[in-house]
Amino acid sequence: MHNTIRKMDIAMTGNMKLKLAFFTFILCCSAAFAQGNSKFRVVLDPGHGAKDYGAVYHGFIEKNIALNVVLKVGKILEKDPGVQVIYTRKTDVFIELGERCNIANRADANVFVSIHCNGESKKTAYGTETFVIGTTKNASNLEVAKKENAVISLEQDYKVKYAGYDPNRPESMIGLMLQQEEYINQSIDLASKVEENFTDNLKRKKRGVKQAPFLVLHKTAMPSILIELGFLSYQPEGEYLNSDAGQDELAESIAKAILAYKKEYFIPGTSDYSEPAVVNEPKATPKADKPVTKPATDNTPASSKGQSYRVQIAASGKDLETVPSNFNGLGNITKEKGASVIKYFYGETDNREEAKTLLAEAKAKGYTSAFIATFKDGKKVN
Repeated sequence: MHNTIRKMDIAMTGNMKLKLAFFTFILCCSAAFAQGNSKFRVVLDPGHGAKDYGAVYHGFIEKNIALNVVLKVGKILEKDPGVQVIYTRKTDVFIELGERCNIANRADANVFVSIHCNGESKKTAYGTETFVIGTTKNASNLEVAKKENAVISLEQDYKVKYAGYDPNRPESMIGLMLQQEEYINQSIDLASKVEENFTDNLKRKKRGVKQAPFLVLHKTAMPSILIELGFLSYQPEGEYLNSDAGQDELAESIAKAILAYKKEYFIPGTSDYSEPAVVNEPKATPKADKPVTKPATDNTPASSKGQSYRVQIAASGKDLETVPSNFNGLGNITKEKGASVIKYFYGETDNREEAKTLLAEAKAKGYTSAFIATFKDGKKVN
């Protein structure tokens, strides 16, 4: 009897040890997961590499300039303890376009930033432009995308990997762009921050935020942009892009834009950030629902003092008239104009529960990624 009880005690002790070990393991995993999600993850992608030189003019080589600027951007970002930087390449190697996307997705990155240099045959164009994914009928935008996408011909079995994609037909990208639709407005916001810094801080010519069918952006599962630093074909600009001083300035402007985006959107301690708002082109003009809150005129908030809530439904480069027909039947629309992007909001209230009702109304009208934005004394706050 004594031996039986002793064996039971040993068994119970063993079970308790197993449970304790398992509990400790769960705690460690949870802590590791929380820690892993506590940093804002940025994937920096220097365009081209190795056998793919990119644009080459006047002795200036795109692959080298892009890599130098990326390493400088990364060095600045790494000074922030809340940022983790992942590089698609840090040396002169060839990385396939699809693998660049895979690196970002495996890292569960918060943003993907691909850096390139431009070029054109007349050798007269100059200035910066930052792209997000999208179809375009603009010949110059399409030409930039075609040049950057041409790298696929250097990949093995590229005809199989990119079956159905025709670089001369932008509409062939539509099926490939579905994954990026969710993030288009955050991508536009990040791109606009980059362009504004180039213009405001460096006095560079701003060619604007644009859309084009870039293959390197189409499979990333996070807000993604492609920066064209300038034209190597225009010799004065090429000299600037190829210089240490120019690269330092460009890197600082890009890093500041990324950190400003992080401050606005990222929630530390999670893998989440403020949801993007998707621009929906209206197909019909249904009757406008009566808003919960007091009416507001264009660009005039309902309350200018204290804390209030608005529902951000879109961010776009288009300046739309705030009439229901432009917003799937929603009335009470206000807009906030930035240098490169315009944000559109539905309603305003100082009551959080009413804001949730407004959010539900916006989503019912097709703005499925709308979110509640908080304002203090008429200014948006984090």
